[in-house]
Amino acid sequence: MTGLLALVIAYLIGGIPFGYVLVRLTTGKDIRSSGSGNIGATNVLRTTGRAAGVATLLLDVAKGYFAVFIAAQMTDDDPWWTSLAALAVMAGHAFPVFLKFQGGKAVASFIGAFLYLTPLPLAAVLVLFVITVAATRAISAGSIIAAGTFPLGVWLILHPPAPVLLASFIAGAFIVYRHKPNIERLRAGTENRFSWKKK
Repeated sequence: MTGLLALVIAYLIGGIPFGYVLVRLTTGKDIRSSGSGNIGATNVLRTTGRAAGVATLLLDVAKGYFAVFIAAQMTDDDPWWTSLAALAVMAGHAFPVFLKFQGGKAVASFIGAFLYLTPLPLAAVLVLFVITVAATRAISAGSIIAAGTFPLGVWLILHPPAPVLLASFIAGAFIVYRHKPNIERLRAGTENRFSWKKK
């Protein structure tokens, strides 16, 4: 029962829509009606500015880490429950009950969750993310490449317990799936290019 409660908590933490709240508080606007309509840091940066974008990123990463940390404390760091909590916080961000299940792509919450579970493989794919974004100027391309290679990095670097490895595969596949429209735009050459400046 404690493990199930930890998953519910992780989902609810993931569902806190920091991007939506920050934009609403600072501009009075609904971020879902601007840019790509996404509540994540990239769209907040693009439509609202650097400060709001960075704050959204940091808060979304923090909620991912915090959700798994709480699950670890509640379940004596059981790998099954902490791995499921990582997926639950991502699900909360992508399908938040507070916004009628219309959320973001869960990249930042993925980073936070696996910063707790698998910090070294995460660091490795974040380097790959930075290189990809620098080469393509497309954050989506970096996210797709990093998420797609993440399970391999987890296996090669850690050889972790089965639940952690399974969660890394599911999380990576989920991130890639959530970027399906971006993949289509990348193929068409119409994907938005990264800039620190508000559009």
